[in-house]
Amino acid sequence: MQNDLLVVGFDLETRREVHVAEETPEHWRRRGYGGTEQLVCFYCFHGFEAPAGTRVPLLTRGRLGGRVRLHFAHPPGQAPLGGHHPETVWHITTKHALARWARTRSGVAAVRLEQWTPDQDRRADVAVRMEDGTRLALEAQRLLMTDDAWRARHRDYERAGIVDVWFWRPGVQFPHVVLDEGLPVWFYVASKGAVWTAFGQAHARGRRWWETEDLAVFGLHHPPCALDDLERQAMPLGELGLGPGGAVLPEGLQNKLQESQQSAREEAAAWRESEARYARQVRAAAQRRAQAAEHPKPPPLPPVPAGGLRCEVCKRPLSPQLARAGRHVLC
Repeated sequence: MQNDLLVVGFDLETRREVHVAEETPEHWRRRGYGGTEQLVCFYCFHGFEAPAGTRVPLLTRGRLGGRVRLHFAHPPGQAPLGGHHPETVWHITTKHALARWARTRSGVAAVRLEQWTPDQDRRADVAVRMEDGTRLALEAQRLLMTDDAWRARHRDYERAGIVDVWFWRPGVQFPHVVLDEGLPVWFYVASKGAVWTAFGQAHARGRRWWETEDLAVFGLHHPPCALDDLERQAMPLGELGLGPGGAVLPEGLQNKLQESQQSAREEAAAWRESEARYARQVRAAAQRRAQAAEHPKPPPLPPVPAGGLRCEVCKRPLSPQLARAGRHVLC
């Protein structure tokens, strides 16, 4: 049933791929099985698990707000034996879902499917051009890739000045070199129209952790680091933004990250201030010692007998006979 929910239609009249969400159910029923039959299965028609050109008019099932969401389906007994290959279904469904999503994002100027890079080295599943001129490649990756294979594609996009954004099929192990490159990982659940990504859990605080250049790693952080424990975050595809740097988390999840990281930043600031205060105290003490060495105190004066007098010049004891003068003869 899950694969039936991912069936993509092909309109024989317009010669383009269509999705159930593009029109009302009545519109598709008039064009599908029992109607004009111009709405056929995209996969069968294009030779996936069936001879190329196979025309299987589609049913439109489900209803808006119902327990089963709207979807196209093969008529009973007309699907290929065993159904269409899940990886094929996911890839085709996903790249078109990504194209439709990209067209609805602010700041997007153009979206094209299966677009070659200018040097003809790579063909993006979905090519996006932003209004500021930035070019993005949205890749729907259905199979496991080695680190070397992924890195080669990533470097080709970099050389072409294209930001590559990867959406992986659930259940596929992504190359961890993606995280080494500082990129997030996105998984697209085509049957639900949902995306999930992973946050990195807070790193352990080691010796002098507050001197770390990027304090974000001591809270939840995105993208995660290669060896992090991960926390899964899911959202509808429609809530995900798109910008010059790639996919953008919804505001609520961005706030969650910032709140998680804020306490670490505040604690690090307190440690730095404590160290600075101690350093100031050490410097002040050193300055006092230096000043004392430059201006030593005079030796203490001898004690004056009770009722005795002192010379008003040298401050030493003064004989009573010199009381009237107030000073020694030589002073």
